[in-house]
Amino acid sequence: MARDSQAALVALNRFGFGARGGASGDLINAASDPRGFVKAELGRPNGVLLEAPGLQSTPQLGQAVFAYQDQVKQAREAAKAAAPTEAPPQAPADQKPDTKLRRNLSLNAVMTDIAGQMADAKPADNMAKPDTMQPNAATPPAAKPAPQPLNVIQKTFRAEALARLQRATLVECGFTERLVVFWSNHFCISANKGELARMWAGAFEREAVRPHVLGRFADMLKAVEQHPAMLFFLDNQQSLGPDSRAGQNRKRGLNENLAREIMELHTLGVGGGYTQEDVTSLARIITGWTFAGRQGQLGVPGSFVFNTNAHQPGPQVLLGKTYAPTGLAQGEAALADIARHPSTANFIATKFVRHFVADDPPAVLVARLRDVFVRTDGDLRALATALVDSDEAWKAPLTKMRSPYDFLVASGRLLARVPEDPSAYLNNLNLLGQPLWSPAGPNGFPDTSAAWAAPEGMKLRLDIAAQMGARLGNNIDPLDLLEFAAADAASIETRRTVERAESRQQALALLLMSPEMQRR
Repeated sequence: MARDSQAALVALNRFGFGARGGASGDLINAASDPRGFVKAELGRPNGVLLEAPGLQSTPQLGQAVFAYQDQVKQAREAAKAAAPTEAPPQAPADQKPDTKLRRNLSLNAVMTDIAGQMADAKPADNMAKPDTMQPNAATPPAAKPAPQPLNVIQKTFRAEALARLQRATLVECGFTERLVVFWSNHFCISANKGELARMWAGAFEREAVRPHVLGRFADMLKAVEQHPAMLFFLDNQQSLGPDSRAGQNRKRGLNENLAREIMELHTLGVGGGYTQEDVTSLARIITGWTFAGRQGQLGVPGSFVFNTNAHQPGPQVLLGKTYAPTGLAQGEAALADIARHPSTANFIATKFVRHFVADDPPAVLVARLRDVFVRTDGDLRALATALVDSDEAWKAPLTKMRSPYDFLVASGRLLARVPEDPSAYLNNLNLLGQPLWSPAGPNGFPDTSAAWAAPEGMKLRLDIAAQMGARLGNNIDPLDLLEFAAADAASIETRRTVERAESRQQALALLLMSPEMQRR
């Protein structure tokens, strides 16, 4: 049984989110046929899609944001009009002036209602691309502020987060959900960009990533780059062809953010054979890719549109190929060719193996997946299947550190706690340096152990594990949980550590911090 338990542990931890507690029997099911257990989810493509009551489309959410912003603006204007116009009485000369601003009560009520709202978006030209993530070690305030009512943006973000967390907690293995997390981070946006980005973060993943996780890379690439969330995140709505009608009228030109990240981060990779001239050319090609604004002049507010008046006219040369001036089709043809470029195949295969197998990806496995990607025209189901079928993926030791998201989801699964409120998860993700859908730069969160295994980060994980132990330890036998999590594959050291704990609460915390729960 020991060999099967070890393979089951690899199946659940490397490819999924770990075993569920309770009566799930995940470890036993995985031990009977480890590879088949993982690949079973690949045969259920509709299982990747995420639908839940109340989750709306991107245009619907965009219109809700526009309406909300209009209401806030009207309330501010009304408050300003109602403010007294008489000059305030002057303080005596020997008295220090009161520096506190006087606020109209109605304005104060409005600002309370929009507490926590994101700041206006700024261009992303100088966005950081960190190699490591630092936990949020800021000292908490001495007293908790009074809870504020949630606005429509916060409510939507929390609803999207809850739907994602519940799916990850309930699925049998979690391989397809891990694929969603991988591709969502590969094609990341940041909810911190502004109100639209925060409103659209979950919808972006649902609409542009999930439908293509087991489809073709080229289709996902097109869906992602044309999604309003990505266009807003990388400022392509600000990019005008210098010779276009809009460019001539507004005396404004290209914004290369999206073009650069398509080539550097989404497809070819650094050193993938493109030049700065290619970046500029692609930026020209995708001018006019935007989304309809609140007035709906170009289409349904919040929907992707192609603005001919903003598109750079004429043919363009990209990576040695000339693309005819066919409007929207010009950019779609360019993306399709980039998706099939040999550098894209190598970049994706390397990143895929690094995520699932090892920080230093085995060259043989990378080459095999690269060939699968090329041979199948970017079939991502074939890519995932080849990964699971490879011996390297099963023989490599479980040394990769789980990201904060993986760790929190794995803990919730083992404890059989289906989240009903996302607050604890969102707060802990912020604390651990991986705020949901909010990386610091367009390269997403790092995917190496060094990024998450820093002493400060591990201390914070221990604090969270101790809190879980204190809250739940009285009603749970940690040794039973160890059987659910690893059974015979658990190391002697882990078993002894849990057995010798001074209390159930301490034993549970130590189990959650064990290699069987922290490594994948």
